Amino acid sequence: MQERSGILREGFLVKKLVIKLKTKNNIEYFLDSCSREERDAWALDITGAIHAGNPVQLQQLHLKKNSFKLPSNISLNHVIDKMHDNSSGVKLTPNTEQGTMYKESFTGAALVDWLISNHFSATRLEATTLASVLMEENFIKPVGARSAEAMRNGDLAEQFLDDSTALYTFAESYKKKVSSKEELHLDILELTGTIVKQGFLIKQGHKRKNWKVRRFVLRADPAFLHYYDPTKEDNRPVGGFSLRGCLVSALEDNGVPTGVKGNVQGNLFKIITKNDIHYYMQASSKTERAHWIEAIKQLT
Repeated sequence: MQERSGILREGFLVKKLVIKLKTKNNIEYFLDSCSREERDAWALDITGAIHAGNPVQLQQLHLKKNSFKLPSNISLNHVIDKMHDNSSGVKLTPNTEQGTMYKESFTGAALVDWLISNHFSATRLEATTLASVLMEENFIKPVGARSAEAMRNGDLAEQFLDDSTALYTFAESYKKKVSSKEELHLDILELTGTIVKQGFLIKQGHKRKNWKVRRFVLRADPAFLHYYDPTKEDNRPVGGFSLRGCLVSALEDNGVPTGVKGNVQGNLFKIITKNDIHYYMQASSKTERAHWIEAIKQLT
């Protein structure tokens, strides 16, 4: 099965949101969708039905559909520098929303197209998540009512809009450099354990209480949980702690739990260290949250 944005029909290229199905008898079917989101959703569901008898394939599809899909070695500084390239970067154009002109801006759909065409993302879902991270880290910002409203009220997967009417621009601080104060002195023993699980979670900061996307790595023997800043080009953790004596639990999804700041709800869990330090994290789904909690419990 292939996803295509155009098909060749009688010598003409018709641009459509098409899914191509090819049977074992080499019969081809082309299914047109109403939107990119609908096309991607159908493609995943059809693939799931094809692999219904293969649990491993189904688990991989579930992770593809519900996880934060960012490569572990991604450098946001590299992405944003490429976006600024005069010849091959994202094109800044005048755009109007509700009578207001934004001279140097780009649409959400244009950025998603650019991320995919430059191989920073494989699917529109991945590109939307990556764009959300760029916005969370203050590399880009929303302009106009529609994109600003989505950032205020949506979770990570909904803050950035893959839409031709949602407008964005570069933030002035896109060239920010990592402060030396953020460097962490680590015992090399902490990083020698076997990696049990890794992936992206949103973490609440200890001081400003703002939420940032971090790549978490769970290690055993010794049991440690470290987190990394995806805006840094090196592979050094910015934080971490021993899991010995820790308590981990899910937080209720009906309202903002005690200790959580900001309009963040759903798929939250908490880790309390033996020194009574509280860490609050948000997973991309209830299933992913359960996987993290179970993996951490086995090492506490």
